[in-house]
Amino acid sequence: MLPFGLLLLCIAFLPLVLKHHWERYYHLIALFLAAITTAYYLFGIRQSERILHEGSDYIRFMVLVGSLFVVSGGIHMQIRGQATPLFNCTFLFLGTVAGSFLGTTGASMLFIRPWLQANKYRYTGLHTAFFIFLVSNVGGGLIPMGPPLFLGYLKGVPFWWTIQHCWLSWSVALLCLLLTFYYVDRHNFRRASAAARQLETGVRMINMKGLRNIFFLAIIVGAVFIQHPPFLREAIMLAATVGSYFTTPKSVHWANEFSFAPVKEVGWLFLGIFLTIVPVLDYMQLHARDLAIDTPAKFYWVTGGLSAVLDNAPTYIMFFAGALGHAGLGIESPTAVREFLSNGTAEMVAVSMGAVLFGAVTYIGNSPNFMINSIAQQHKMHTPSFVGFVVRFSLPILLPVLFLVSWVTMRGG
Repeated sequence: MLPFGLLLLCIAFLPLVLKHHWERYYHLIALFLAAITTAYYLFGIRQSERILHEGSDYIRFMVLVGSLFVVSGGIHMQIRGQATPLFNCTFLFLGTVAGSFLGTTGASMLFIRPWLQANKYRYTGLHTAFFIFLVSNVGGGLIPMGPPLFLGYLKGVPFWWTIQHCWLSWSVALLCLLLTFYYVDRHNFRRASAAARQLETGVRMINMKGLRNIFFLAIIVGAVFIQHPPFLREAIMLAATVGSYFTTPKSVHWANEFSFAPVKEVGWLFLGIFLTIVPVLDYMQLHARDLAIDTPAKFYWVTGGLSAVLDNAPTYIMFFAGALGHAGLGIESPTAVREFLSNGTAEMVAVSMGAVLFGAVTYIGNSPNFMINSIAQQHKMHTPSFVGFVVRFSLPILLPVLFLVSWVTMRGG
């Protein structure tokens, strides 16, 4: 299991301490660590079917993530006019809901630039923090259209299971954060200089380009439900992706500063994650009862705590396997997953909400977080430091919401 642990530590800390070296060699690090685990399973214990199974799941995962990324990159949104607190709350709400259909990465890339543009005369760290809280993280907690929940869908969790069982916890987090943002942003709006407020006045206008990509988005969402024959779903998604990319005007891609660099990084890193996590999943299933994580509350806080400092997608699948193992079931059997969900609803809600919501605690909890911070910095906007983000926003604002969600989740369970 060492390669998995080393890979997560590299993802968490090397971009902070060795940024330029990480950008040049991250794919080699992921490949090297994945090769160790793969060689062990192929030649050491001769369990090649485990590697082939995770490899096929990786292909399905990356086709969905890549498709949503390309389609969202073909839609450009431009906002002009006054960004009042009410307008900002509405914008964040729409971005959060969009995250359910575009995935958090796709929604973040689509909404961040108009967000920066709308608030450019009074942009502060709170605008970065709440965008990350809501669009980049909470948005991924309703349906499995992106990490981490899509990993559960690949293992057999029904598509609508999350919205049926997690809607209350998700709604509590969404409403609490929106209300908090409204009152904080209202104070910020009133403090803005008269000159800045005058520059923001005028008729609010929202201009959308590339709306033809909604058609391709509908194809991708519809393809998610196709189960057989194997890889037909992925073939349809790839066809929609190619159609989207080549029919989108270059001016739209240019306006969105579109490039394949983010999805390329996700692809290499998740290749490493999918292959190195195999022994971790096996261990969690075999020794789950020895870890003393045996209540929904423990699953929520342990899953969440690790999601905050690692990546929430592998943490989700790791403790999903642990919950199944504690029930004496295996994660590689869809029948076992369905049996578990019929009895372990509270544990699954705890793992799902813990992974999704705690991914917002730090910049390294979820891949879109760093992207948002980098884009805001590129536009010369103020963004909190790594420590400042945690101390000024996550601990005083997000942590009480997480406690409230925990109470609602455990009470519901």
